Amino acid sequence: MHPVQDLLNEMNRRYFFGKSACGLGGAALASILNPRLFADSAPAVPAELQTFGELPQLHHKPTAKRIIWLFMADAPSQLDLYDYKPKLEEYFDKDLPESVRNGQRITTMTSGQSRLPVAPSIFKFAQHGKSGAWISELLPNIASIVDDIAIVKTVHTEAINHDPAITYIQTGSQIPGRPSAGAWLSYGIGCPNRDLPAYVVLHSRLAAGSQSQALFSRLWGSGWLPTRHQGVSLRSVGDPVLYLSNPPGVTDVRRRKMLDGLSELNQQKLADVGDPEISARIAQYEMAYRMQTSVPELTDISKEPKEVLEMYGPEVTQPGTYAYNCLLARRLAERDVRFVQVFLRGWDHHGGLPGSIRQLTKAADQPTAALLKDLKQRGMLNDTLVVWGGEFGRTVYSQGTLTKDNYGRDHHPRNFTMWLAGGGVKPGIVHGETDDFSYNIVDKPVHIHDLNATLLHCLGIDHERLTYRFQGRDFRLTDIHGNVVRDILA
Repeated sequence: MHPVQDLLNEMNRRYFFGKSACGLGGAALASILNPRLFADSAPAVPAELQTFGELPQLHHKPTAKRIIWLFMADAPSQLDLYDYKPKLEEYFDKDLPESVRNGQRITTMTSGQSRLPVAPSIFKFAQHGKSGAWISELLPNIASIVDDIAIVKTVHTEAINHDPAITYIQTGSQIPGRPSAGAWLSYGIGCPNRDLPAYVVLHSRLAAGSQSQALFSRLWGSGWLPTRHQGVSLRSVGDPVLYLSNPPGVTDVRRRKMLDGLSELNQQKLADVGDPEISARIAQYEMAYRMQTSVPELTDISKEPKEVLEMYGPEVTQPGTYAYNCLLARRLAERDVRFVQVFLRGWDHHGGLPGSIRQLTKAADQPTAALLKDLKQRGMLNDTLVVWGGEFGRTVYSQGTLTKDNYGRDHHPRNFTMWLAGGGVKPGIVHGETDDFSYNIVDKPVHIHDLNATLLHCLGIDHERLTYRFQGRDFRLTDIHGNVVRDILA
């Protein structure tokens, strides 16, 4: 036994090429199957990375330039807001007919109840607008703009619990890890404003007494798209974006020199290893530098006319409120931010619904209507697509004790109501219909894949052609599903 000689023999030329053949072959195969695993072929130009998307041109003429999605997280009750069912009065406290449920899945929160008593809404409804749409007394301001919106009563999903449901509608999959809708838009068509991100997320503080599910940053994440496409969440306390301000003693000139030096180091590393994420990192540093000027100007509402502030309601001057965020959404839209998402949590009304929903609608109704009116009077509603809704709906039967003036409602994915406005959507219509119990769809169903396909269509994108190859497969927001809902388009 000669260990040293054996080691020297292993390192000869023939041994090296014999052992490396598999590795070279694997690299060659990977370059054919998934070229995106290799270095970015494009030069790292920060401004261009942020300004332009991957699509060389739009697939068709767009009707919208941007989206504002008012996301009512935790699932508002369609039965108490938009889906009027007067016949339910005669079913008060009677068991939901088995012919309606037909053995469909329900959550573990009510599956153990001895009965499923029908709970009609205690709120009054009235018809509004030329369409005669039925709107709850809880939403008097939204009722005043009903001729500008398309109410879709038949949205549905397979997910029955909050996290998979909100992940599903945001990313096209119930399993976490895929890019969000805003990230897809940033990737596909970029942002005309080089000083602000293409995708901005605004969180509204909870109304008094409300309870909510958690929101995870992956809901506005980029998944396996380059990280520069993830949503930027603006904070309501302190700097709108963490570390936006220079530390004490650091001037703008010194920060610029630091970033220039850091960029040189990153460029050298990019040349050495060819990691595309380094390009994204360079772009993000540059974006952060430009946001030091653009974000403070964005969030300074002191010059807004008094009549505009009054239109949004008394909470508009308080950062973090839904009213303030709706105004900020309009200001972001003015600056050509491609996708703005305003979250309002607290609609998870498993018990004590009447009291809690009054608080939520008080916070949501006036600012929502004001946003549409504000966009319209500025001539922006024509090319801004506004979306309102949550991740699923609520059951007609009560969760827990039912009384004449109090009830709760469980999760209901079979049908729920959303509405859209502007950006090429047909105004003043009601699309689809549900049965007398708001339990099943009887006409014109709209799956959440159909919804996302329609949103992309309005921005000039064919949802089947906006793809990204990952792990040997072409992925898209709508997976292998989705049809544009042409009946709601102007």
